[in-house]
Amino acid sequence: MSDISARYARLSDDFAATVAAVPDDRWSAPSPCERWTARDVVRHVVDTQGMFLRLVGRDLGDIPSVDESPAAAWDAARAVVQADLDAPERANAEYDGYFGRTTFARSVDRFLSFDLVVHRWDLARAAGLDDRLDPEDVRWAHANTAAFGDTMRGEGVCGPELTPPEDADAQTRFLAFVGRRAW
Repeated sequence: MSDISARYARLSDDFAATVAAVPDDRWSAPSPCERWTARDVVRHVVDTQGMFLRLVGRDLGDIPSVDESPAAAWDAARAVVQADLDAPERANAEYDGYFGRTTFARSVDRFLSFDLVVHRWDLARAAGLDDRLDPEDVRWAHANTAAFGDTMRGEGVCGPELTPPEDADAQTRFLAFVGRRAW
């Protein structure tokens, strides 16, 4: 298992645990993502897995609906991505992306794993769950934002950077950088 595959597995497990912990009455609760509910956050994460698979000519296949079972939909989507990461020939499939020639695995690490950190917080916040992130994941995700450049502030990506309190911890500073008010 590569470092990328292992990171994705761990982050997708964390996201799955958060999805599983959402109380039934919180799926329609607003999330920190403007105009998105808790269910919409999961739908976005599931859909994004499929989007990256399509870049290399693959897809999610027939998976459960987020509307019927967010947990089942996420489990099915992440299983497809994980299987591709664990198969070197599929993980190393190349394509020409927005940032130039890359591989499926590098894109998963740069974008999908980043999304899992940020959207795990969004989902936990919407559901009223513990929203603390692993400090190492926060450091890793924050360091990776440099690769996004100005596209990070584009429509539907991250909001404008916020100014956190001076005494803010690393998680709060990271979330403020990606446009989320965590204080």
